[in-house]
Amino acid sequence: MTDDTHAHGDFPPTSSVRRWLVTTNHKDVGILYTITALFFLVFGGVLALLMRLQLWTPGIGILSSMSYNQAVSTHGLIMIFWFLSPFAFGFANYVVPLQIGAKDLAFPRLNALSYWLYLFSGILLGVSFFQGGSLAGGWTMYAPLNLPVYTPNIGASTAVLALILFVASVTVSSVNFLTTMHRMRAEGMTLWRMPLFSWTILLTVWMMLFAFAALLAALLILASDRLLGTTYFTAQAGGSILWAHLFWFFGHPEVYIVFFPAVGVMAETFQTFTGRRLVGRKWFILAMILVAIQSFMVWMHHMFLTSINLQIKTLFMATTIGISLPFDLMVFALIYTMIKGRVRFATPFLFSFGALLLFILGGVTGVFLGAVVLDYEFRGTYWVVAHFHYVMVGGVTALIGGLYYWFPKMSGKMYDEFLGKVHFAMYFVGFNLLYFPMFIAWETPRRDFVYDPAFIPWHQLSTVGAFILGTSFLVMFYNLSKSLVVGTPADDNPWSYSTTTEWAIPSPPPLGNFPGIPSFADGTLRFERDERSERTPLDSAVADGATDGGMVAYGTESEQATHGAHDEDHASIWPFVVSVGAFFTFLGMSGFEQGELTGGMAYLVVLGGGLALGGFSLVSMARERFHGPEGPFGESWPFTGVENTKLGMWIFLASDVVLFGAFIGSYAFIRVASGWVQWEPVPHDPLPGLVNTYLLLTSSFSVVLALVAAERNSKRGLIASLVVTFALGVAFLVNKALEWQELFHEGLTISSSVRTSTFYLTTGLHAAHVIVGLFIVLYLVARAWNGAYLDDERPVEYFGLYWHFVDIVWLFLFPLFYIL
Repeated sequence: MTDDTHAHGDFPPTSSVRRWLVTTNHKDVGILYTITALFFLVFGGVLALLMRLQLWTPGIGILSSMSYNQAVSTHGLIMIFWFLSPFAFGFANYVVPLQIGAKDLAFPRLNALSYWLYLFSGILLGVSFFQGGSLAGGWTMYAPLNLPVYTPNIGASTAVLALILFVASVTVSSVNFLTTMHRMRAEGMTLWRMPLFSWTILLTVWMMLFAFAALLAALLILASDRLLGTTYFTAQAGGSILWAHLFWFFGHPEVYIVFFPAVGVMAETFQTFTGRRLVGRKWFILAMILVAIQSFMVWMHHMFLTSINLQIKTLFMATTIGISLPFDLMVFALIYTMIKGRVRFATPFLFSFGALLLFILGGVTGVFLGAVVLDYEFRGTYWVVAHFHYVMVGGVTALIGGLYYWFPKMSGKMYDEFLGKVHFAMYFVGFNLLYFPMFIAWETPRRDFVYDPAFIPWHQLSTVGAFILGTSFLVMFYNLSKSLVVGTPADDNPWSYSTTTEWAIPSPPPLGNFPGIPSFADGTLRFERDERSERTPLDSAVADGATDGGMVAYGTESEQATHGAHDEDHASIWPFVVSVGAFFTFLGMSGFEQGELTGGMAYLVVLGGGLALGGFSLVSMARERFHGPEGPFGESWPFTGVENTKLGMWIFLASDVVLFGAFIGSYAFIRVASGWVQWEPVPHDPLPGLVNTYLLLTSSFSVVLALVAAERNSKRGLIASLVVTFALGVAFLVNKALEWQELFHEGLTISSSVRTSTFYLTTGLHAAHVIVGLFIVLYLVARAWNGAYLDDERPVEYFGLYWHFVDIVWLFLFPLFYIL
């Protein structure tokens, strides 16, 4: 880790706690993600060991029934959400900007914000254990077990809110990575030239953007059912099935969201430790693209035991088989690369090769679950548990290889190779002792500690394997911590055949990453002078290593040392403070149940404090002068003419489309299940909705006038148009409030029926977007009053994109809820 000093002030050294609270640098954030994810690995691993001890013999053991259910549920949640993806994105944060030739991510403060939201969401989940118990309905949170009648603890609601906060972190990170990877690539770093690890992250983030939006819709509805008293998942017609559709529309892409980064690690390490470029590289990329698209077309194979008709089940059985074909191509590409090259069995390669073997077995056993008839037999048994872990923990295996692979780059120290191989041997033996016996004892019911005594030897063997697997991580922690302190200094490129850009710079890299502007324009990696007017290469000598773009050219030592007149900022405390405010806000919300404050006044005080702190810190963050990398620096197809912030707004709105689509789809699903014709609109009179339609359409026009005024340098016109927009938005909310008051007076409350629940929650979500827009308008008016936006009208344009989207959504909601 480097002790860089910020060129625009005192950027704390890595030995300072303050450095890690204020840093926005992608390498620091990557290290924070990696360390925090490993902590959650230990947390989830301890819960798993408790479960295995309980299963040593059938029946009650060291845990009570409810404690066992909580351990099963939170183990799954922690490993899926708080360990697997964040662990991969620790590497992504550190490595992807280096691989594509970027100085940092497009929005450094959002990158820090995504980390702190992730951390505090995990802390919130931990707090749930001290609120009468955490969620105990399984990590899939099936309805109606996810409702207060079955999981009445405040902690269960807190766990749901923790997941919502985690999804907010994922959304922020997705917008940031997609903007960076499409807009910030170095000259000559075309999409086809991107390293394979960066390719897997790009596809992963696109899947995350849409899949987590669907999960957010499910979680918001669930939180509303628990906190406000809506009745979505208690509806007799389709309530439980609705949750399954929403969850698994997210859940199956999540398998590939977790596994794709592992595939990227395997591709990189196979190339490095075989000394050969991946066989069929372009076909490999095309196969990944096909899997990413198909991942949203197979979710119903998790629902073969439901009442879905056989024709649809057969269709999804076919799509399930279809998605395995591109994976076959990827597996054969890795195997053939190994055959064609000369393998060196270093620790990173051992873990990657082990991951390939585990994934093959996981894939083969998954074929059984993809067949409708066999799924009837295997679903709900330990066959699913074993298959699931061979796939998911197979991905973890490759990511552990990635940790060893990039540890020298991240730390500047080499790990102990012997201890690395000891770790692999214990890990691989322990893993297979843990999970393979589950295939033999497959008739054991899932999520239950009572099983046939005939399976006791197999479960005891699994428990022994679990402790061997857990002990192997102690070897890893000892190895890496010891190496960090007294390890041999790592060369810039400690591997003989590493093929990506990060190995062309010092270990660890300097604050600004590169000794100049990276360029692949001539097929070789060169660092050009940092003056845009003088695009001349640095005096250089060709290095030994090759990258995906060609040979590497370095500048002189003096030029590398003096490069660092960084224009970019790397420190801001506000992402941390915003996340603290969000933590207390969500903690305060957990005190509500069915529309009543059941947790006591302390929760209301915490909620108010969180909202105040969050609002203040958001305004302070917006007012802070922070200069990040702007781009483009070379390749930005297909978004060459789009600024970073505009592209980020487009990407965010794309996720919002899925969010509203899921809400509208939920309304349509329940209405069809209840009988479309029998379903009467909640508002008896469509006139208030029609008036609101005209108000929003007029407000969109006033936003356009504000943009025109800014372009013409008319301060008065700009302020007047924004004030009109604000007034129209307030009028919309007042009209809606009056309408709701009238409906409440008639006895049509949010919990009266699923019909009223869908109306209030969907239109309420839209109203929340309007309220957010009004706060932004107030900020714009205050800034415009001081003369802002006359020289640069882009912020007004970006707000206009958001406001027009909100108005367009209402054009769909009005006929659905007022006329049809």
